[in-house]
Amino acid sequence: MNLKEPTQAEVKAGEAELLGVRKRSRGLYWFVAIFSSFVNALMLTGPLYMLNVYGSVLGSRSFETLVALSVLVAFMYLMMGILDYARGRIMGRIGAQFQTDLDERVFNASMRAKASGRAPAEAATGLRDLQAVQQSITSPVAMAKFDLPWTAVFLLGIFIFHAYLGYLAIAGGVLLVAIAIINQISTKRPLEQANAATLHAENMGEQLRSNADTIQALGMRASAFQRWKDLRNGSLQAGIKAGDFAGSFGSLTKSLRLFLQSAMLGMGAYLVLQDQLTPGAMIAGSILLGRALAPVEMLVNQWPVLNRGRSGWRNLARLLGSVPVVQRRTELPTPKALIVADQVTILPPGEAKASLRMVSFKVNPGEAVGVIGPSGAGKSTLARALAGLWTPAGGTIRLDGASLDQYEPDVLGTYIGYLPQTVTLLNGTIRDNIARMSTTPDDAAVIKAAKRAAAHEMILELPEGYDTIVDSTGGRLSGGQVQRVGLARAMYGDPVYLVLDEPNSNLDNAGSIAINNAIRLMRQEGRCVFVMAHRPAAIEQCDKLMYIDGGLLKAFGPTEEVKAQILANRAQIDQGKGKGGGVA
Repeated sequence: MNLKEPTQAEVKAGEAELLGVRKRSRGLYWFVAIFSSFVNALMLTGPLYMLNVYGSVLGSRSFETLVALSVLVAFMYLMMGILDYARGRIMGRIGAQFQTDLDERVFNASMRAKASGRAPAEAATGLRDLQAVQQSITSPVAMAKFDLPWTAVFLLGIFIFHAYLGYLAIAGGVLLVAIAIINQISTKRPLEQANAATLHAENMGEQLRSNADTIQALGMRASAFQRWKDLRNGSLQAGIKAGDFAGSFGSLTKSLRLFLQSAMLGMGAYLVLQDQLTPGAMIAGSILLGRALAPVEMLVNQWPVLNRGRSGWRNLARLLGSVPVVQRRTELPTPKALIVADQVTILPPGEAKASLRMVSFKVNPGEAVGVIGPSGAGKSTLARALAGLWTPAGGTIRLDGASLDQYEPDVLGTYIGYLPQTVTLLNGTIRDNIARMSTTPDDAAVIKAAKRAAAHEMILELPEGYDTIVDSTGGRLSGGQVQRVGLARAMYGDPVYLVLDEPNSNLDNAGSIAINNAIRLMRQEGRCVFVMAHRPAAIEQCDKLMYIDGGLLKAFGPTEEVKAQILANRAQIDQGKGKGGGVA
């Protein structure tokens, strides 16, 4: 996979898109802000209660006053709990709405980036990054941002009690903020390393599971485990290191906050002894300090969640910026199988040299074209371009007069039957895979496609038939059976044209016959077929040949004429070599 680094302008565009999605919840954020204001205002209940108990109740020794104050305080704490619960529920829905709004967009961006080969590194983690942002929105640290402005109010309240208490509170707050900043700087790199190591280990584990049969057959299990174990240990060590950093700062912050509250009580007691403060104000000041410093402590303790959310936000901005939203295209009528390539040049993603240059041809309905040439000539590149995966760097490929990019991508996919060199099935039943994972598959169309691919009888011989469960490794299916299911999938829904890239690489004689029968059926129905092949058996039903060498179209036309031309060229080359040898 060649990676594309998004430009600064693309990153800004992705950032703007994310901000636009977040703004949809602006009204809910206002509710959270309002509820947070009431919650923090009600946090003054404890200090005010202490002031009144020490000032009014103990001074007047009035039982009725104590009861009235206690009932009022209980009611206010009840209201505070209800409002705090409500704002938590709202933040949860904001996070869920953010993820829901972006699920399809991020999924499509990741798929398009990977399919085109022009994927930024973030394409592999797009959905995980989206979940990280959602978790940061719904975590307690998100509400701490709404509580931070009230820190100044609580500090002002402490100053009202006594200036010395206020100075002590500010000094403690500054110290906690400094710890938070140091925490951010020192844990950034360990957290990034831990996340990267975890992702690397997970990818390795997935690769090993996908190739379990080969690993077992070749006796590679111990070696493969050791390699995975090394990555896993690296991931654990990086995670422990990051956890140690975060834990040390969290413990330091908690210890410092408790010490500051005790110091506040100590200074308050001194001021009481000097008759400069009341006992109620002494305890109220300690309570206010704890509340003022709580958001800072929350930010420090929840910093890994916040940092992962910020990292996910940056990654999403890069991904969405490099894969912009596909604009809705005018719905075109179902095209005829008329394909025209005009001076097509294909530049593989991440490479400076074109693998296909200035290729022009025309294929009419009912024609089958065999594309031949040496390895690395550009056959698979042409297949990807015809399948709409790689966009030409120059020239155009037109389907019934319209360039491929004028069709909606999903609509274009229904017109194309694509069989790649390596066929991979998805987790589900054989029916699901043939129906291209449709949630409402047409059983008649599934069976029709399987029959056209000569796979119907093969599928029925399986214990569960079309309901047989398969996965990316094929499950119980052989390589040839997977290839035939892939051919049936390509033919599902009566595509306008087929693109078969080395279709008989895993097929036996019966499978090769099935390929040729499928090509013949497509031709009879006025559709067209492209077959990229090395084996002559794959092009028996092709009435035209295209010979590609070095990324250039060397010959194109009726099969026998191209064969004769290739043989003549080879003869001339051989004669030239012979003359050269004679002179030598």
